[in-house]
Amino acid sequence: MQKYILLLPILFIFHDMEEIIGFGWFFRKNPQLFSKYPKVTKAYRDYTTEGMALAVYEEFIPFFGISLLAYFLENTILYVFWYGLLLSLTAHFVVHIGQSILLKTYIPSLLTSLICLPVCVQMLLKTADDLTFDRTNILLIVLSIILMMLNLKFAHHLMHQFGKRLHDPTPK
Repeated sequence: MQKYILLLPILFIFHDMEEIIGFGWFFRKNPQLFSKYPKVTKAYRDYTTEGMALAVYEEFIPFFGISLLAYFLENTILYVFWYGLLLSLTAHFVVHIGQSILLKTYIPSLLTSLICLPVCVQMLLKTADDLTFDRTNILLIVLSIILMMLNLKFAHHLMHQFGKRLHDPTPK
């Protein structure tokens, strides 16, 4: 398990760089998405590259922090939380692939999702042997996934607020 732990934050940042670099261009090139998919409008109404970078940085902190702690402390509970983060990231890649299929076009995040998904699946399989999937550990995995979902919601809030401030012409 130890040899895979630090790969998680590397995969995260590799993938999210594609999102930071590409989504501004993608939204400018595809303005019809906002009228066709109202949820996109709500989630990205004040999108800025700077806001996206802030959200990615905020999301990176738990991935990096838990991975470092698990690597250096070699603690079973941290390994279990790490596994939950790996499951979260794997699901994130699947969602992006699904979004691209639904939209019938490339979206910034597709390329790295296609590259990283098989790596994550392999990591899940290789590290599962080192964990015991008893009730407590399954609950910890579910808890870590829920916490990451809440963190993603918070990161989107930060992105929205930061973008709104950047678009506001009046200085504060």
